[in-house]
Amino acid sequence: MIGEVLRKARELKGWSQTETARKADVSQSYYADVERGRYYPSVYLLSRLGVLLDIDLNFLKKNDGKTPLSKRGCRNNKEVTA
Repeated sequence: MIGEVLRKARELKGWSQTETARKADVSQSYYADVERGRYYPSVYLLSRLGVLLDIDLNFLKKNDGKTPLSKRGCRNNKEVTA
């Protein structure tokens, strides 16, 4: 789920994985593995990516069933959901 949200937000920005990884100060291969769900980013990296990609990290909270998916994702009101 995290990887899918990151991928969609990155694509909305028009950034490549390489560009996103460089801005987040991680290797491209590591970032690609995070998007694929092979690795989970640290809280520190997730926070950096949230700022870079304009992601509201509240999507990580368990959904109580009352919050529609369209309410989760980017802060700039572009829909980025898993």
